[in-house]
Amino acid sequence: MGEARELSMAEAINEALREEMRRDERVILLGEDIGVLGGIYRVTKGLLEEFGPERVIDTPISEEGFVGAAIGLAIMGFRPVVEIMYADFLANCMNQLVNFAAKMRYMSGGQLKVPLVVRTMMAHGRGHGGDHSQVPIPWFLNVPGLKLVAPSTPYDAKGLLKAAIRDDSPVIYFEPYILYRVRGPVPEGDYVIPLGEADVKREGNDITIVAISAMVPRALEAAEKLADEGISAEVVDPRTIVPLDEEAILRSVMKTNRLLIAEYSHKRGGVGAEIAALVVEKAFDYLDAPILRLASPDVPIPVSPPLGQLTLPSAGDIVKAARALVLGET
Repeated sequence: MGEARELSMAEAINEALREEMRRDERVILLGEDIGVLGGIYRVTKGLLEEFGPERVIDTPISEEGFVGAAIGLAIMGFRPVVEIMYADFLANCMNQLVNFAAKMRYMSGGQLKVPLVVRTMMAHGRGHGGDHSQVPIPWFLNVPGLKLVAPSTPYDAKGLLKAAIRDDSPVIYFEPYILYRVRGPVPEGDYVIPLGEADVKREGNDITIVAISAMVPRALEAAEKLADEGISAEVVDPRTIVPLDEEAILRSVMKTNRLLIAEYSHKRGGVGAEIAALVVEKAFDYLDAPILRLASPDVPIPVSPPLGQLTLPSAGDIVKAARALVLGET
């Protein structure tokens, strides 16, 4: 790896795509407005000009159709990267992802590989309302055969995307809009972050905060405030939801004896519920307090920006919950 520069998450994703397309001519992109426009948020800007319309393919507005085409391309030896403009639109290609992409390798006895990446953007926090703001990561937790990736930093976004493109299984790669323009150090050149390896973003001793996707920066902000109060919070970023780095989470909880989970999606049936169940099953005797979960309430996301912000856990919410666990406050 070369020296690190400051890139936004969107720029880091663009760089990962560009480098993988240069490295492997089997990598092709499909999606709505990804070519001539460069993506509605310019994440694929400049790729059409470098690689041409045979490898950067502007598709019709038909998620079911072009995801199905990408599955066929993957089986034939290509490594397609599909962009679903908003994560909500994954519902439009659910049949292709759940009933075909996820099962083909297993049902063929390993004869077929499906090296497919589906990139999608989660707009929760932008004021786009109930049908453009969902964070559907939990939809796919119950689908064996799919890998789920949720980066929180530009560095992770690049390394995880490169790993996903090189993987022989279908991967859904969730990008949070509210972190697209957040900048951070990204080394020049090739590096890969293996899927299934969590990252301890901050060491601590009094409480473990497992934060998902866009909640990671808020958890780190909360940890700074807690430190001023004498509370040492450890922030763990799973980075990939499937496969989940169970050992990293359990190791942290066994050290701090308390667990707070902050996630970007709805609370009921969420990623936090799965992590809480894991800890109860495998580390219950280490807990000195109940597990707390912070997530969006179980309501459609409002269009109103002020109301929409109320559906996202804030750094202040994380501070309050952590303080309650450590100090016994209510």
